[in-house]
Amino acid sequence: MIATLKATARLRVAWLWGLVLCLGLAGCALDARQDEARYTAVAAEIRQHYERILPDLPVDDRRHYAQRLYRLTGEPRYLPPNRAYADRLIAELREEIEGLARPEVVAARAEAAVTDYPERTAKQQRRKRMLADWREVAYAKGLAFRLTQASYHGLLNETDLPGHRRALRYLESVDFQAFVTDPQVMEVYAAQVANLVYYLHELGVADLREAAIEAFRAHYPPERDAALSRASYRNKIYGMTHFVIAASGYYQRPVSAEEFDWILDYFATHLDRILVETKADIYTEVGISFLLAGREADPAVRRLRDALLAAYDPEARMVPAENGSLDPAYGEHRNVLAIMLLDWPERLYPGPELGTHQ
Repeated sequence: MIATLKATARLRVAWLWGLVLCLGLAGCALDARQDEARYTAVAAEIRQHYERILPDLPVDDRRHYAQRLYRLTGEPRYLPPNRAYADRLIAELREEIEGLARPEVVAARAEAAVTDYPERTAKQQRRKRMLADWREVAYAKGLAFRLTQASYHGLLNETDLPGHRRALRYLESVDFQAFVTDPQVMEVYAAQVANLVYYLHELGVADLREAAIEAFRAHYPPERDAALSRASYRNKIYGMTHFVIAASGYYQRPVSAEEFDWILDYFATHLDRILVETKADIYTEVGISFLLAGREADPAVRRLRDALLAAYDPEARMVPAENGSLDPAYGEHRNVLAIMLLDWPERLYPGPELGTHQ
């Protein structure tokens, strides 16, 4: 009899604990749904705000926004700004390719790439001094960007861009490896180095990805972190995000979590410092890096989304700048990233393909 009572008591305890566990899990699921609703609601507010003012933004901001929203949604309404950009891009590249046949034109463009570089901020001034030692690379990296954009949009062919192979041959003649592995370049230009090596790979010009990553990791080992200034630490984190983002073709496809585990694990381990020492543009890209690698369930993603919600200004319907600025053009980059982090899709849409051969 006593044994039966004990067994019954044990069953009741087990049942109660099971009930508590189920209620706890249900509560967690409810919390998760509530968080998801908050995230998507803020993303929708930012999106509505920017799409209302989009026609008034500078042309580069309209392109940047429409390109990312197309890759996020695949919605046809984002095609006209992308087509307008493609038309401008092809016109610029045709003129640029003609100039490549004349060395004096290339030399003038290389000089202008440095002299015309902005110098409003201390960061821009440091970069301009660095680029003065790499004049031809300063020009060639811009050409690589534009050709990669043409490739992304299905325009890098003889029908849409006659003579594009001359531009590719020119890029093959430039010593990019010295640039992307130089410690002084890496110290102020890490994100741009990451972009450049993936552009060159996309174009079939050179595969410098491994060399650049090795140079980056040698320049920014974890044991150096304590000695880094805020500017240098931001450059490090921003560079790490761009190795992931550039590998995705700028949000056109997922990336391998295994390939970038050295980055994602670092982010997860050092998230406290990242949130304190970087700004919304950077820590939002940290969150997107996890999403591109299929790690949306990582606790870091929720913390980063919550940080964005804390920074969000509901009256302005945007995430302000670090200095409090609500200038919508200045904030377009930051806020389109916020839309992406807060309302990540189940799939990404490449392109859009805009070539005449489509």
